[in-house]
Amino acid sequence: MAALKYSRQRESIKEYLASTTSHPTADAVYLHVREEFPHISLGTVYRNLNLLADMGEVIKITTPHGGDRFDGVTKPHYHVLCTECGEIIDLNMDIVHSINEQAEKCFDGSIHSHTTLFYGTCRECLKKKKSI
Repeated sequence: MAALKYSRQRESIKEYLASTTSHPTADAVYLHVREEFPHISLGTVYRNLNLLADMGEVIKITTPHGGDRFDGVTKPHYHVLCTECGEIIDLNMDIVHSINEQAEKCFDGSIHSHTTLFYGTCRECLKKKKSI
């Protein structure tokens, strides 16, 4: 595969994702990057986010209600989706590597990795519920 040409727009997208813990949608990334590149198109942002995800430079988090989210932290880690507000939060726990081995026992092939999305209620939403 030929080397990928450097792009200031792509670099700006990566820098933004590395600077936030909010796991933004492509639309949110677009609004942020547009501040620096006012003529960038939403399609360009989508293409670059998917390219960066394919290259392993960002993580694409597919949510059950649509609207992929993106994470600049590429080391293996888990996420929690708040079922109240829709926020995605990093879960600070060790990766369960043995699950790959367990899955491989049930699969006629080779398991390399896994992703897990936990569902729950974030602290802020719990506070709101208690105050009502």
